[in-house]
Amino acid sequence: MSELTREAIESAIKNYIDPYLDSDLVSAKSLKEIEIDGGHVTVQIELGFPAKGYVDELGAKLTEMVKGVEGVTEVTMNVSWKVVSHAVQKGVQAVNGVKNIIAVASGKGGVGKSTTAVNLALALSAEGANVGMLDADIYGPSQPRMLGAQGAKPESPDGKMLKPVNSYHIQSMSIGYLVEEDTPMIWRGPMVTQALEQLLKETMWEDLDYLVIDLPPGTGDTQLTLAQKIPVSGAVIVTTPQDIALLDAVKGLKMFEKVEVPVLGVVENMSIHICSNCGHEEHIFAEGGGRRMAEDEQVDFLGGLPLDKTIRSDTDEGKPTVVADPEGQIATIYRDIARRTSAKLAQQKKDFTTKFPNIVIQ
Repeated sequence: MSELTREAIESAIKNYIDPYLDSDLVSAKSLKEIEIDGGHVTVQIELGFPAKGYVDELGAKLTEMVKGVEGVTEVTMNVSWKVVSHAVQKGVQAVNGVKNIIAVASGKGGVGKSTTAVNLALALSAEGANVGMLDADIYGPSQPRMLGAQGAKPESPDGKMLKPVNSYHIQSMSIGYLVEEDTPMIWRGPMVTQALEQLLKETMWEDLDYLVIDLPPGTGDTQLTLAQKIPVSGAVIVTTPQDIALLDAVKGLKMFEKVEVPVLGVVENMSIHICSNCGHEEHIFAEGGGRRMAEDEQVDFLGGLPLDKTIRSDTDEGKPTVVADPEGQIATIYRDIARRTSAKLAQQKKDFTTKFPNIVIQ
């Protein structure tokens, strides 16, 4: 019998293509350690994205593959994850307490962007990450109601900084917490952008792996401020399959490309309607538009969500689907999208600025 080698184990693991990284774990640098003690093999895998709902499945598959190597009698497979900071636009300062910022955007309104943003944040949290939500829609803040936190008032321990509101393990901040729900924000662009900066930088975020920013639709002042002054690690574009929505979604995607913010992928909302009475499936807003857009623009297709009244009713009632029905089909789709989004981000360049010492010449 030939001697068991690290190379043989590594070769077996390399045969597994991770569905979220679209790569083998060796190339993705997720294989951290292999220990061989006779026929007992211990493997350490560390993913760069939260994967609470995936590690058991991954561990079982890798264990079977390693057991197939000649000479292996026992396998200990340890799978974990660690989220680190990733590179952002040049010349933009990091935000205290936040490792990565993910902007959720759409070209036009009415495509379910805010609903997708809040469920993405909750799905990332369900996968094991520390997550925050910033509602950047100053004119139409919806996150306080969606998170079931309308009426909450942020505390200010020092009279300068605000503590985020906590709901469903999500730290959130919105102009909606600071004004009455029915008060219109009759502000010009500069006031809106200043308010956005203050909400982001004057909130006491606590050790966030991801801060999800729910952007207003379009490519205006708020988006420009985000691109120029806020350190964004990546953007997610939300669209419906219909041509008119796709046209505007492409504009949003191009805007992020121009300002050098990586587009992590496209989410297609309202992909298909399934009749609750008879089960008939119908593509009300056309079929496959989001996937085609992703292929045309050479970005990832992160997933498609059905047109389902429970998604709407859950968020209206302040309990989004991921927490209202955590084991349901729709929550499973959101968690899959969350893993794809964070895995795509994990493959971006890391941010090493905090590793370097400050040099002071006196």
